[in-house]
Order: sequence, then structure tokens, then C-alpha cells
Amino acid sequence: MRRKPVGFVPAAQRPGSFSLPWRTGRSVGALVLREMTTTYGRSFGGYLWALLEPIGSVLILTIVFSVGLRLRQPSLGISFPMFYATGMLIFMLYVRIQQKVATSITYSRSLLRYPAVRFFDAILARVLLNLVTHMAVMVLIFSSMILLFETRTIVDLRWILMATAMATAFGIGVGMVNAFLMPMFPIYASLFSIATTPLFLISGVIFLFDEMPNSAQDILWYNPLVHIIAMMRRGFYGQYEASFVSPLYVFGVSLLLAVVGYILISRYFRQIVDRSF
Repeated sequence: MRRKPVGFVPAAQRPGSFSLPWRTGRSVGALVLREMTTTYGRSFGGYLWALLEPIGSVLILTIVFSVGLRLRQPSLGISFPMFYATGMLIFMLYVRIQQKVATSITYSRSLLRYPAVRFFDAILARVLLNLVTHMAVMVLIFSSMILLFETRTIVDLRWILMATAMATAFGIGVGMVNAFLMPMFPIYASLFSIATTPLFLISGVIFLFDEMPNSAQDILWYNPLVHIIAMMRRGFYGQYEASFVSPLYVFGVSLLLAVVGYILISRYFRQIVDRSF
């Protein structure tokens, strides 16, 4: 048996090797499995509920807005449930990603005390799991609506995937800033919840941005969710151009927030973990 030379360093530990990506992949995979077990349980019913919950939410709110507010004739197409779903589901994707990222450090605080697990691993694991789950929900709901009802929609995956990427990026950006602010300043969580309550109404979920008064458009244009929802609807309604949408603006804001959040978390990581206990 050949002896290892003095100063030998295993390949996995050498500078410039693929040890870091491999370690990150294993950490993220383990964190994804952990969250699947703790969030959805070990039974098939838990995963099924993850799909049925947003479906039920869309169905109930569609009935409320269709009957209670008499919004049976949508601004686009002929099906209000379809019009509503195109706005609501992409809005829910942003909300879910933002919430999961914001609580990622608190959720995995015990594991983050180990050197092998980094806070970005915890964030990436939650984003991947919830993105895949929500995309499955969207495919199921939209496919069912198109097959069962007359919607007169033409699916264009280019814009749908773009809207999904924009919603995910913005959710990560806001969530990373909140991952610092919420543990460090407990009252901020309540203030953020109050401040963002009107987002559902001012982001174009029920009404088109184009139908709002010019004075309102001048202000609401700076809301990234308006761009995200309009981009999503462009993927279903070919006649809707959504010329005001700027993916560059959404990705720029998302990147800025993510970088600021990353710097703050890196600087105050230990304080955040200690405050989370």
C-alpha cells in the first residue's frame, strides 16, 4: 500500500476543488428533506394538502369576488375565475417565497450553529421547495380551468416563466431584508404586516393597472408586483401587451434588496441566531 506524501490534502479539501458546491448541495438537499417532513409530514396526505390549500383559497375568493362584488365580466377574456387566478397565484408565489425566506434563519437556527451549514443554504432550500410546490399548484389549477371551462386563453410559456422568475426574485429580495429586520427588531414584523396589507388591492390582482387613473398609475408603477402580475397575464391573454412592464426594474430592485439583506445578515449573523432562540 502506497503511503500518502507528507502534506497530502484530500482532493475534496484542496483550494479550487468542487468540495464547496458539493457540500452546499448536500446541505441544501438535507434541509429540503427536513422541511418536507416537518411542513407536510411523512404521509401522502400532507403533500396533497399543500396542493389543495391554495386551490381552495383561489376557489373561495373567486366565488366571493364573482358573486359578492358582481365582477362576473373580467377585464380580459370571458372567465373571471381565470382572470383572477392569473393574478392571485403569482401574487401568492411572491408572498410564500418572501415569508419562507424571511423566517429561514429562525426556522433552521439550531442547524446554523454547525459550520457545515450556512444561512444561504437554509434560504436556498426553502426557496427551491416552495417554488417547485407552487409551480405544481399553478400547473394543476390552470390546466384544470383550461380543460373544464371556456377561457379563451392562449398560453405563452415565455411570459409565464418570466413572471415566475420575477416573483421569485422579488420574494427573495424582500425576504432577505426581512430575515435581518424581523429577528433584530421584533416590532418590525407587525409593522410590515400592516404596511403590506393593501398590496392585494393595489397590485392589480382584481383590476388591471391600465384601467386605473393616471395619477394612480404614476405611483403604482413603482410597485414591482404590478409588473409581475401584468407579465403573468400577458402569458395567458395574447391581446394584452402590458407595455408598461419592466423586468429590468423588478430584477434590479430584487437584486439590490438581496445584496443589502445578504450584507446585513452576514454582518449580524450571530446576533440574529441568538435572538431567534
